Amino acid sequence: MSAYNVVSIAGSDPSGGAGVQADLKSFSAHGVFGMTVVTALTAQSTRGVTGVHGVPASFVTDQMDTLFTDATVHAVKVGMLSTSEVTEAVAAAVDRYGLPNVVVDPVMVAKSGDRLLERSAIEALRTVLLPRADLLTPNLPEAADLLGDTEATSLKEMRGQAERLLELGPRRVLLKGGHLPGEESVDLLVDGVSEPVEFRADRVATRNTHGTGCTLSSSIAALLPQRPDAVAAVADAKVYLTEALRRADEIDAGGGQGPVHHFHAWW
Repeated sequence: MSAYNVVSIAGSDPSGGAGVQADLKSFSAHGVFGMTVVTALTAQSTRGVTGVHGVPASFVTDQMDTLFTDATVHAVKVGMLSTSEVTEAVAAAVDRYGLPNVVVDPVMVAKSGDRLLERSAIEALRTVLLPRADLLTPNLPEAADLLGDTEATSLKEMRGQAERLLELGPRRVLLKGGHLPGEESVDLLVDGVSEPVEFRADRVATRNTHGTGCTLSSSIAALLPQRPDAVAAVADAKVYLTEALRRADEIDAGGGQGPVHHFHAWW
């Protein structure tokens, strides 16, 4: 029996590589029971996004109220929110239910280049949700979007941007450096108290990277209740994702950017 329940508040990806589908796979891989609140429907494949149908904020609230008044929640991963109204509804629920271990992955643009968060919702994300996050997990383009800045091009610039993101209110920031060139993928964890922690892994040569951000953030959410601290949770999630990338070519889910192998340890 799983001792932990972890909720994904995110959009749906019918191709199974990202969104709530990837989150549920990641939760299962880490031995927690996954639950979902769906914020948007997408028409999506490994080749791109052809449509987005947002769920009204009132119905997102209905989902959360129904779920959170019944189940004990040990961690929450927040992904695609789509609109400012949904963003505000999620922030209100975090307060209303005192949700713990809130990991916010600011899903803004798909790898295909399709925008998944309305530009008008970025301000709500910055000012309403981020101050309620225990961990923010942007990649370099997302960090630049949140800061209204250009993308970091070095580890030094990453540290500066991560520290500026902390000023928006999250308790910790994990800035993902996968967009930087080099043989290693370096992520940087800052909390404004301890020295920044670097997480390094060899870069994996595969085009099948669809849903890496969803997978990492949901893995961290699953591990936070199970590990002694955030550093340990991030370290183990990074190891898991790296192996999922190494095994990604074993999955044939379409002709474009395919998913990582969430169940590499089992099949």
